[in-house]
Amino acid sequence: MSTTTAPMNTAAPDLRRSAGESTSTLVNRLWSYCELLRHSGVSTLDYVEQLTYLLFLKMADERANRPARFRRNAPEEPLIPQGLDWPSLTSRSAEDLVEHYEHILRELGRKGGTMLGEVFTKAQNKIHEPAVLDRLVKDLIDPYTWTHEKQDLKGDAYEGLLQRGAEDRKTGAGQYFTPRPLIDAMVDCVQPRLGETITDPACGTGGFLIAAHANIVERYEDKLYGDEARKLQTGAITGYELVRETARLALMNMLLHGIGTSEARPLITVQDSLAKPPQKFYDIVLANPPFGVGSVTGEAYTARKDFWTQTTNKQLNFVQHIYTLLKTNGRAALVLPDNVLFEGGAGAEIRRRLLDLTNVHTLLRLPTGIFYANGVKANVLFFDKCAPRPGGKPATKQLWVYDFRTDQRFTLKQRALRRGHLDEFVAAYHSGGTDYSARKPSERFRPYAYDELIARDKVNLDLTVLQSASASSAPLAPPDVIAQEIVDGLETALAEFTAVAQALKKAAGIQTTGSGLATNDSESNVSTEETDQER
Repeated sequence: MSTTTAPMNTAAPDLRRSAGESTSTLVNRLWSYCELLRHSGVSTLDYVEQLTYLLFLKMADERANRPARFRRNAPEEPLIPQGLDWPSLTSRSAEDLVEHYEHILRELGRKGGTMLGEVFTKAQNKIHEPAVLDRLVKDLIDPYTWTHEKQDLKGDAYEGLLQRGAEDRKTGAGQYFTPRPLIDAMVDCVQPRLGETITDPACGTGGFLIAAHANIVERYEDKLYGDEARKLQTGAITGYELVRETARLALMNMLLHGIGTSEARPLITVQDSLAKPPQKFYDIVLANPPFGVGSVTGEAYTARKDFWTQTTNKQLNFVQHIYTLLKTNGRAALVLPDNVLFEGGAGAEIRRRLLDLTNVHTLLRLPTGIFYANGVKANVLFFDKCAPRPGGKPATKQLWVYDFRTDQRFTLKQRALRRGHLDEFVAAYHSGGTDYSARKPSERFRPYAYDELIARDKVNLDLTVLQSASASSAPLAPPDVIAQEIVDGLETALAEFTAVAQALKKAAGIQTTGSGLATNDSESNVSTEETDQER
């Protein structure tokens, strides 16, 4: 069946954004234009990259012109210097527009050592057709307001674009994009306080950091003046990211949400978080460390003498690293795959140490169908780092398990996870106030005592609360749901077998080094899903 593509000079749709038009509608319109760009030689990845630059310039302009009531402190400096800003783009056409856009990217990239400079370092224009760039700037971005009506800039449209990029599975991006409802629920549980330091050691595009900032702003708005506001904006919230391109997106996202300033030092450090012991310690760590097939070919990080044990499992290494990041009495909430709860060897030793040295107080069992990678079974583990206890007593007394997995069915399209789905869990989490032992149990929420946990084979924390109704006479799920679960299971199994094959291939290549008979090309395939994440 043949298809036709509208010519590039097709009349643009109604340029006035209607009062009821949602952010998702605008994002969908931009995304649909990607199809047209493919006919001009612009790949999906290049299109997303260029959209992030252009939307950043547009939203920075909106931020500079927002109502004064949203500026909590002294008058703010514009994020973008005059002459390199959005209005300087919209006033040009044809070749002049392309040349000026390239000039903007070059000039902003020269501001080395600053957040703005890091955003545009080595940025290049990939849209060389003047008509394509003109339509994108003037028809699809400029006519619309990328903010909430009568509200402060929230960057929802920007985050929506990042999420759409994650949904495009062919790009390999964002397979472990953390759902925003889950991020918000985790932050609501931890409840960051004004003056606390917060980090994410695998921050992706900054989802946890932005949610923590928004939570503090909402709860302490009347106190965000002077030094407290300055500290919150310029260093209380920081992150670490392995991949420079992903860190660039995080910096953009943070600037648009009022975290950091364009001329200040970058709040995201590009580095391998696991490579060396931390130099700075934090009150709160929020994270969705990279997990997936890449872990089996990971490094043992033998330089980390502060780790409890050596392992090539990247998720287990992140658990150890996050413990070292925390100050005494610091709090952590991290997303972890099921294998961290039951894997033997180093896994058992790490779980034993964690129960002894921290108060591992809450485990949220997550359902499948909420991540972009099919079949992912994950959890959220909450723990507090404690001072050494008299007589070496264990810090954990009870681990409360909330079963949000049994008989819960979600899909990305038909039944996406919403924040309201997690209301009961957040209420249960806080049901005892600051005394975890005073929590109220329910059919989905119950405690396990330390003695029971430590006595389990390999300190297995793969705990359940509910029995599935599928074992009784309850009605079956719809056929399409059952079919998708089968597909998810098969894809997960295939990914695991592929990982094992790659690991064996790498091991064989190392053993035959120097013989000229083996090539170790598996390194080029190591888990691309570990790089592009919205956590």
